[in-house]
Amino acid sequence: MSEQIGVTPLPILAVLGAGDASAEEISVAERVGTTAARGGWVVLTGGGSGVMEAACHGAVEAGGLTIGILPNARAGGGYPNPWVKIPVFTGAGSARNVFNVLSARLCVAIGGGSGTLSEIALALKSGTPVWCWESWSLTPPRGREIPMPQVFEEAADLIEALDAVLQSEIPSS
Repeated sequence: MSEQIGVTPLPILAVLGAGDASAEEISVAERVGTTAARGGWVVLTGGGSGVMEAACHGAVEAGGLTIGILPNARAGGGYPNPWVKIPVFTGAGSARNVFNVLSARLCVAIGGGSGTLSEIALALKSGTPVWCWESWSLTPPRGREIPMPQVFEEAADLIEALDAVLQSEIPSS
């Protein structure tokens, strides 16, 4: 409907990852957020600490917009992180993960725990592409032809590929 009235929705990149992240994961997440914002994309996370906070920080520092899909109904418990510009309080706990991936054109998973794994599975089920760096390794059951995440061994390769894809889909102003 929005295109019928001449409005094009902003493209959303979901950055998936744990609140308890390594220094390297935080660094890469910040670079992903910066790259997305410079490409005109909105960065969406679960709104917590670690990878989520780093991606939001990178995006905001680059002049971008961030959305946090939060597990709680009110601020507290580290949610939202200080870099979330649009907090969405769901009260849905981990069930919010489905909103994270269904809202995105592309998901980037960096490290992560079981919540990240659930988001990867939900994204694959919905047909949303997933790119992984230092995240879950998945092998489908024998005989199953299902989409799998694109895995990047090097952070630099992830950032380069992300920049190329984001620049190819530059939002119109």
